[in-house]
Amino acid sequence: MDLVLGRFADAQLPMLSDAELDELERWLDVPDQQFFAWVNGMEPVPPNYDTALFRRLRGVHSENKT
Repeated sequence: MDLVLGRFADAQLPMLSDAELDELERWLDVPDQQFFAWVNGMEPVPPNYDTALFRRLRGVHSENKT
């Protein structure tokens, strides 16, 4: 998850609002395997994590996989 979140943070951190930074910090409490499954679409994302910011993370991750 360090690679996924690290790349996202490098690309997006300067543009994040305080609320988005709080959300990103909340992601760090999720076990890595669970979070990775959400990011890769292997498991559905719970509604309280399925936010615009999370969808942006998935988009950045998808772009980096190609």
